[in-house]
Amino acid sequence: KTRLIEFGRFAVENRRRRGDGKPETFNFLGFKHICSRDPRGRFVVLRHTMRQKLTAKLKSMNIELKRRRHQKLAEQRRWLSAVLHGHFQYYGVPRNTRALNVFYQEILWHWWRALRRRSQKHRLPWKRFYRRAKRHLPQPRVFHPYPDQRLRVTT
Repeated sequence: KTRLIEFGRFAVENRRRRGDGKPETFNFLGFKHICSRDPRGRFVVLRHTMRQKLTAKLKSMNIELKRRRHQKLAEQRRWLSAVLHGHFQYYGVPRNTRALNVFYQEILWHWWRALRRRSQKHRLPWKRFYRRAKRHLPQPRVFHPYPDQRLRVTT
């Protein structure tokens, strides 16, 4: 369970010099931590949502949406807004927008499927549903600033 890995600013160069390949990644607090570089070539730690956490959350949300399928739309929307907002606040870190968008799209798709099964006469085309959902649900966005902005010292 516990092991030492080489990780950090000089890990890439040290491992390349030894011929070991890329630095290892590790999972912590729901994020996969990866050594990378920003567009200017400076070292940066990427934090991406762990795939296992994402799929587990989507499965539980699908079950919950099916359970709530016959509630009023306003109640469903309020509950779903709170869930999405909380997810975006936790996982909304810089350079993790792809995972946020995937979560958002999958949740909308599961909700649409649940709503279409409320009766045998579904009249809810995806385009109309998507327009309304975008208007009423929070959009995925980065909530946490980049570290250089958060720790900036002004003189």
